[in-house]
Amino acid sequence: MVKLASNIKVLRELKKVSQEDLSAQLDITRSRLGAYEEGRNEPPLELVLKLADHFHISVDALLRADLSKTDPEALLKIGKNRILFPVIVDKDNNETIEVITIKASAGYLNGYSDPDYMEKLPRMKLPFNVVGKNRGFPIKGDSMLPLKDGSYVIATYIESISQVKDGKTYIVLTKNDGLVYKRVYKKTNALELHSDNKLYEPYTVKGSDVLELWEFVCSFNTSDKEESEASLGNMFGMLKNIQQEMKSMRK
Repeated sequence: MVKLASNIKVLRELKKVSQEDLSAQLDITRSRLGAYEEGRNEPPLELVLKLADHFHISVDALLRADLSKTDPEALLKIGKNRILFPVIVDKDNNETIEVITIKASAGYLNGYSDPDYMEKLPRMKLPFNVVGKNRGFPIKGDSMLPLKDGSYVIATYIESISQVKDGKTYIVLTKNDGLVYKRVYKKTNALELHSDNKLYEPYTVKGSDVLELWEFVCSFNTSDKEESEASLGNMFGMLKNIQQEMKSMRK
């Protein structure tokens, strides 16, 4: 676990804490932590899980990523819960994205950094190229009309609240409200979330409560029926038709 040893040190230095302070927070000795950072010993599974929770990073990223070769300042910016996203490709080496189904969205707050949760989600290939890490999210309710209940938004992950463009729409994951889709405005150490349906009042969330931010790319009004998992199939069908049309245009 060479990468794990390096990653522990990178994350500790990012937090600006000494070995003595971190070992106390983890309830282990300083010498034991030093042995882990130097790669002389490997931490047991329960401590790996504790480290992942402590630094708010996925176990997969902690074990497999080389954080010394990434921009460490980007790791903990959004709600201090940045995770590293793996890029998944299909058999033809085309990048695919996860789609959060209506049923799965209820567990997203607990599963957003859990590789097991992500592996069980359906995946799809977009018929167009989008830079960055993208994901599909379901829309619930009528607060963002004309998008209807059961529709889907494709969105791109952004690293920092500073990247928010006032008045644009985002999928926002917060500690208290879970997933919401809103028009967002930056405030001092906070975000103000607005609904396009004026029957809903805007509200403010603290920046420290924001766990993820995803910038709108496109949307699909897939169904007039409320809360229908069939809408996911409709979206796949619509994307397939778009892909076929784009192929025809290239010929």
